[in-house]
Amino acid sequence: MIKIIIACFCCLLVFCSQGAPKNQLLPQPQRCIFNGTEFVVGEVRIQTPVLAREWKELWKELGGEVKQQTDIAIVVELVSELEGIPLNRNEAYRLKVTSHKITVEAETERGVYWALQTLRQLAEKTGCRTVIRGCDITDWPSFRVRGFMQDVGRTYISMEELKREIAILSCFKINVFHWHLTENQAWRLESKIFPVLNDSVNMTRFPGKYYTLEEARELVAFCKAHQVLLIPEFDMPGHSAAFVRAFRHDMQSAEGMEILKLLMDEVCETFDVPYIHIGTDEVSFTNKSFVPEMVAYIRAKGKKVISWNPGWHYQPGEVDMTHLWSYRGKAQRGIPAIDSRFHYLNHFDTFGDIVALYNSRIYNADVGSEDLAGVILAVWNDRLVADEEENIRQNNFYPNMLAVAERSWCGGGTEYFDGNGVILPAENTPEFKAFVDFERRMLWHKEHSFKGFPFAYVRQTNVKWRITDAFPNGGDLEKKFPPEHELAESYNYGGEVYFTRPVTGAGIYLRHVWGTLVPAFYKYPEEEHTAYAYTWVYSPKKQEVGMWVEFQNYGRSEMDLAPLPGKWDYKGSRIWLNDCEILPPVWTAIHRQRSNEIALGNENCVVRDPMSVTLNRGWNKVLLKLPVGKFSVPEVRLVKWMFTVVFVTLDGEKAVDGLIYSPEKMK
Repeated sequence: MIKIIIACFCCLLVFCSQGAPKNQLLPQPQRCIFNGTEFVVGEVRIQTPVLAREWKELWKELGGEVKQQTDIAIVVELVSELEGIPLNRNEAYRLKVTSHKITVEAETERGVYWALQTLRQLAEKTGCRTVIRGCDITDWPSFRVRGFMQDVGRTYISMEELKREIAILSCFKINVFHWHLTENQAWRLESKIFPVLNDSVNMTRFPGKYYTLEEARELVAFCKAHQVLLIPEFDMPGHSAAFVRAFRHDMQSAEGMEILKLLMDEVCETFDVPYIHIGTDEVSFTNKSFVPEMVAYIRAKGKKVISWNPGWHYQPGEVDMTHLWSYRGKAQRGIPAIDSRFHYLNHFDTFGDIVALYNSRIYNADVGSEDLAGVILAVWNDRLVADEEENIRQNNFYPNMLAVAERSWCGGGTEYFDGNGVILPAENTPEFKAFVDFERRMLWHKEHSFKGFPFAYVRQTNVKWRITDAFPNGGDLEKKFPPEHELAESYNYGGEVYFTRPVTGAGIYLRHVWGTLVPAFYKYPEEEHTAYAYTWVYSPKKQEVGMWVEFQNYGRSEMDLAPLPGKWDYKGSRIWLNDCEILPPVWTAIHRQRSNEIALGNENCVVRDPMSVTLNRGWNKVLLKLPVGKFSVPEVRLVKWMFTVVFVTLDGEKAVDGLIYSPEKMK
């Protein structure tokens, strides 16, 4: 048993539970009891054979001083067995905080590290003091893989930015970074034996940008220091046009395989990690011995192998893990699986998809198992996104990562992503209340933990609408229907009754980008229909505010064209505030030929300045017209029948305080 004793001299005050702040922990611990005390941060004496640097950094971060005095102790113990832990014991911990003592117990250093992250979130500044809220926590992860993937093959990301992402997400117990290093566009890892592979002439995007072998080793060490497993991926034999440009040989040829084996020698020597991801997706296998031979070669070098599913077909024992990427991917008994189905952030909008992401069970399981390792959120920018900050903002990266951090740690959820849909549940349900609480904690961390980070999310659980049944428009997107003349809860039109239904959220899918695979507002959406949405917004004063508005969230994997000048989209969407029409911004993209190599501009609302509008004192009417023609048009391959509308501060950082959204105008 190893003990770390940190003595602390401080004033001891009894914590008043009546004035206690709400729980801000994210992810929520499995078991947590607040005991009504507080530990006041002060001077400490540190004797730490385990994670000594981390303890010192935490204490200094909290405003304490490292001194050689006092008797009050913080004790950390590595124990042989932590009681009451049902699974993933190697990451579990017990944390107890009272007015005079902090105790941490864990079986491993990683468990101690996660306890430190929880302790950091328990600390609060009250006046000139920093206190740690008293509690008794027993905690463990439901899934052993909780990660994110950056596709740097298509979109080069600097080492500084990668470290920034890894460091902040490890504070929320994300423990895997999947580094997708090769693509058709470029091979991003330096090769000493084949420098031609890194020549800018063999890269079609971000030419000349790659990571040196020393940088790769440095990032592995950085990940280890943050208890994050780095999984490097070298996609083979598909997604390999950069390889072919450099060597004039297909990977599946005899010459290509010999070159690839030499590259894998270099890779395995460089990466001090247990796993190498080899891809194998979206390719025609012309050499049936390629995958088995490459798997055997890499395994012989002491590495375990991960492969995409669908991809090569394996039997148990032939590969160490599969990675599910399509809804067609199925976990196999005897082969651990990582689930990334419906978890591609490059398709997500800002507000709708996070609802399903937070609520859904991972692979429809409450907890992990030998055959189900966990989940990885992926960012695949098939389309050029040239700016690192925009990359984070466009993909709503941090809010989505916090959603998956909580779900993968806590387990549970409702149905799987393709079962529970992207609409917030009814307000009287436990699922809605859980999301409200998550949103509250997430926005607290936006303000306190993510200062200076791109974080494109504001409160949406108070934004309420009524949406009509859809009227058939016969392909006439300008056709007018009764809601344009009068707002009501139902309408008689053409001998039919069209009802309205309430819905909550700042971003609403009428039909999801993946069609009926992911349920949206309409269970059976049809082409050539027009819907209307309306709300009343009470403002306590007349004020100029910002407004996020969009009707087609532009995916980062599509080469869609920006709308025509003066139009919101290709569907004919329109919006009125107090009966005055709000016109779209001037679009920055003016090209008329679809291309993945022309960067996204200001199409998505979170990367442009909010629309400046005036709210009157009292009730303000917001009306949306939401026509749709075909679900795929020449300008936009995957038409999203959707809208995003929410009032924000003029800088877009927060929701406007004091507003009340109501589907009915109240007296």
